[in-house]
Amino acid sequence: MAKQDTDRTTLDLFADERRRGRPKTNPLPREAQLKLNKRNQLRRDRERGLRRIELKVDEHLLSRLNLLAAEQQLSRAELIQALLLQQLEQQGSN
Repeated sequence: MAKQDTDRTTLDLFADERRRGRPKTNPLPREAQLKLNKRNQLRRDRERGLRRIELKVDEHLLSRLNLLAAEQQLSRAELIQALLLQQLEQQGSN
């Protein structure tokens, strides 16, 4: 039985044949795509009224935050925001 080039169902016949991967869908290099995506994400966040803060915490605290966020089915950012709001409300009532 001869091999037909259009038959792609018999995989063992094509095991040694190299096929191109996924076609390129974006003309920009990956580094430029990442920069553009980050810029767009920051713009969307600004439009939603969100501002970025950076915080360095101990590894143990980070683990506890991750566990608590998972228990409450929240993202870590949502959990931290809720904790900060709760603390500010307590401070305001004192």
